[in-house]
Amino acid sequence: MIIETIAADQVPSEREADSLLLDVRSPAEFRGGHVRGAINLPLEAVTVAKVSALRGQHTARRVVLLCAAGKRATVAAERLTGKGLHLIVVSGGTAACATAGLPLDKTSNGVISIERQVRIAAGTLVFGGVLLGANVHPGFYGLSGFIGAGLIFAGVTDWCGMGLLIAKAPWNK
Repeated sequence: MIIETIAADQVPSEREADSLLLDVRSPAEFRGGHVRGAINLPLEAVTVAKVSALRGQHTARRVVLLCAAGKRATVAAERLTGKGLHLIVVSGGTAACATAGLPLDKTSNGVISIERQVRIAAGTLVFGGVLLGANVHPGFYGLSGFIGAGLIFAGVTDWCGMGLLIAKAPWNK
């Protein structure tokens, strides 16, 4: 399956062509800064019915998918492929759009990105496991090993269970 992609500097022409700009990040990430004119539909809520309804409200022929850097938008495109929608993923996501100088709207200070939250949580758990292993019981080193194995798995498969859990946290809603 080949997913059509565009560079960030092509987003304005898509917006002018009345394409639907769909940002699949969490609502908190979206509030923290999004491409002007984008509509938020978190990845976990992306369905053909919802996208079709949004597309119909905006008379859009094409659906341009955005996220922070491109991975979640690609997942959304894979989920929607073959369902009669013309899908395009923005390479590099909102970060690339900001770098390209596209105007971003910000409705709050937002929160730290999911990726950074995962790094903070994983680092805290590894550090805590080492401290507890050295000072309480050597069995706590297993916590650090478990988190390390999870990071290796996430890197190899590009699937992060911790990220999915953190995305459901109340501060990310």
